Amino acid sequence: MTSISPEHPEDHQAIHEVNALAFGREVEARLVDALRGSPDFIPEFSMVAVEDGKVVGYIMFVPLAIETQRGTVPALALGVLAIRPEFQRRGIGSELVRRGLADCLGLRHKIVVVVGHAEYYPRFGFSSARAKGLKAPFEVPDEAFMVLELEPGALDGVSGMVRYPAAFGEVG
Repeated sequence: MTSISPEHPEDHQAIHEVNALAFGREVEARLVDALRGSPDFIPEFSMVAVEDGKVVGYIMFVPLAIETQRGTVPALALGVLAIRPEFQRRGIGSELVRRGLADCLGLRHKIVVVVGHAEYYPRFGFSSARAKGLKAPFEVPDEAFMVLELEPGALDGVSGMVRYPAAFGEVG
């Protein structure tokens, strides 16, 4: 049985390990550590999936801005989703995404952006961000740059550049 809850300080090392193992490198793990220490960190949006007392999955959402000609529109980035390799393909990632999106909506957020697998995220309602008028501040394939309107019509009349928190550009 998997339980999902906000992270606690004692989870930090396990979260780092989950990210490093899931991605096969340290970049995402270091990004999470950097975001946690930044003003962009929202504790409620940094969640762990736990099975038998062990952190097996992790998801983090962080605020970002969409710069438009009429001003800035607030949104969230689904920044990192990671599952320990031996626990992948068991629905834990889907549980984390569904719970995270529900929590985002519950806290009245309207837009979520993700750069991720084109085959995975559409099942949650994500679609092409470029088709909705959004631009990425870095090179990314069209199919990997996606957006979800948590509130229907949230992107009506919105087009512009997505601006990620500074930590995204500092870790590499």
